[in-house]
Amino acid sequence: MKLAKRMLELMPEGAFTVLSLAQELEKKGKSIIHFEIGQPDFPTPSHIVSAGIEALKMGKTKYTSSLGIYPLREALAKHITQRTGVKTLVNNIAVTPGCKVAIFCALASIIEPGDEVMYPDPGFPAYESLIRFFGGKAVATPLVEERKFSFDMVKFKENFSHKTKAIILNSPGNPTGTIIPLEDLREIEKLVNKTKTWIVSDEIYARILYDDNSYASIYSLPNMKERTIIVDGYSKTYSMTGWRLGYLVAPEFMIEKMDLLLVNAVSCTAEFIQEAGLAAIVGTQKVVDDMVYEFAKRRDFVISALNDISGVTCLKPQGAFYAFPNIKAYKKSSEELASYILKEAGVALLPGAAFGKYGEGYLRISYATDMKNLEEGLRRMKDSLEKLQRLS
Repeated sequence: MKLAKRMLELMPEGAFTVLSLAQELEKKGKSIIHFEIGQPDFPTPSHIVSAGIEALKMGKTKYTSSLGIYPLREALAKHITQRTGVKTLVNNIAVTPGCKVAIFCALASIIEPGDEVMYPDPGFPAYESLIRFFGGKAVATPLVEERKFSFDMVKFKENFSHKTKAIILNSPGNPTGTIIPLEDLREIEKLVNKTKTWIVSDEIYARILYDDNSYASIYSLPNMKERTIIVDGYSKTYSMTGWRLGYLVAPEFMIEKMDLLLVNAVSCTAEFIQEAGLAAIVGTQKVVDDMVYEFAKRRDFVISALNDISGVTCLKPQGAFYAFPNIKAYKKSSEELASYILKEAGVALLPGAAFGKYGEGYLRISYATDMKNLEEGLRRMKDSLEKLQRLS
């Protein structure tokens, strides 16, 4: 018996692979500090939880429209209008069970076998995996440290051609925490303006910003609304990773077909979870501000501690909750060094190569954990790396 060839194109996600290894070590009694998973450690805000519980009590456990309940779609349309300055309507919104499903649906809707799709490298592993799954040609486009991990625009223009069916953007980005500069977005807009190239803009971290950094979506630029698909969700902003609630913003003609894709794939997103999502988007946003404030303090500590380790340098991320330190001075692959730190120091983090070939020479640390863990984990890292240098 054989599986379809497309199943061979799917790749694991490094965070969950390392998590499994770390949990095996924990079962053997080893103390592990977890820096591998991009999951806020804060509880889901209480008013959101209460809305979900109340919806359950009211019997909101049945099928809904595949595109989502109207009040949530309406609220999301208003939110996107306010965030981007571009008039967005209910018929531009589809609700999905998680942002990954939104990404899946977006790419399923536009990629034909053989289409070239540009994606950021280092970047979220699902991009390359899904491009190949749908028969596309994945074109890795480097993010470079010299530009604070924004695109190498020379290479970007070299990669772009009449064969480019879509460009995936992620800002602030995973694993780098970089916001794509507005001038780069304008260059990309000029490149695609007279083509039939789609933009898929992953904006899952759009509200986790530091240092008064402003956020620009390419969706906001002239003539981009009808060629841009925004994918977003609740996992990071509202600490709702396990709730599985996402959405996408797209032209109306695509949403009409998305209705059919969703009804065939998932039927709908759970109604009580949508009600919780509605409470999140229309309720107080102070809970988001408070989380971002704490993330900023953690970021400052982590970046300072990393730069205090001999052989490690690390830029300060502008958003998200990841540090991406340069460890090239150790003359080891990122996988070798991440494995050494896990076994020697009991600190689970990710090799940069897990995010693409241009991620080699770096590590990814999630600082979505409390200060006690960060302090202990960075101390262990420093001790283990200093030991490695002595042995070299």
